[in-house]
Parts: sequence; structure tokens; C-alpha cells
Amino acid sequence: MTDQELIELVQRYFTAVDTGDLDGVLSTLSLDCKFTVETHGIELNGHHELRGMYERLWANHAAMVHDQQTYVPNAAIGRIAAQFRVVNTEHDGSITYKSNCNFFTAQYGRFSRVAVYMAGDTTLDRA
Repeated sequence: MTDQELIELVQRYFTAVDTGDLDGVLSTLSLDCKFTVETHGIELNGHHELRGMYERLWANHAAMVHDQQTYVPNAAIGRIAAQFRVVNTEHDGSITYKSNCNFFTAQYGRFSRVAVYMAGDTTLDRA
């Protein structure tokens, strides 16, 4: 993949997350993708565990937007870092802002590893 293709894959991922498109999210992740929230000690593996995490994420918020992205791609090693803001609209209408950074590893056109560093509480978990 080129640097631009890595950026576009991250953009596809976040567009799918923001629109609640589970098939779209999973299409960017390998079947055995390892997903960690490094700041909260969470590790999920594979589509089955990730499916549940995304379903809970969407159920826990009325809406979400990932914006203000900055990308640092390195196609030579198949990795890209993305720093961004998350705007979560809660069910009571309140807004929560977070500043996050994700590190993605790509293989064969999908992410095989996602490491999340998140400010504040997380709803990316098994519970």
C-alpha cells in the first residue's frame, strides 16, 4: 500500500465507525485483527469480539464524529498513526470531547492491528 492508500483506509474505517456501518468497519480489519486500547488495558481479537465492541459503542452514544485528523503514514512498513478528536453525543444530548491517537498496522489491504491511546473514559470494551 502507498501512504495515500493507508490514509484512505483509515478514512474508510472512521467513516464506517461514525455512520454505524458494521460491515464497513469490519471490511477494513483482518479477520484476526488485534485491537487494543493501550490506555485502558483492553485487548480484543478477531471479528467476533470486535463486532460486539462496536455494537456496544454505538448503543452507548446517540452519535459520534471523528474529526481534525492528522496522519503519519509509513507505507514502507505498512503502518500509519492517526491523531484526531472524537465528539460523542450522549443520549441525554450532552457532548463529550476526546483527543485520541490510533496506530494501525496494515497487511493485505486491511488492518491487522489497531492500538488506541485515548484521553478520558472508554466505551471500547467487552462490558
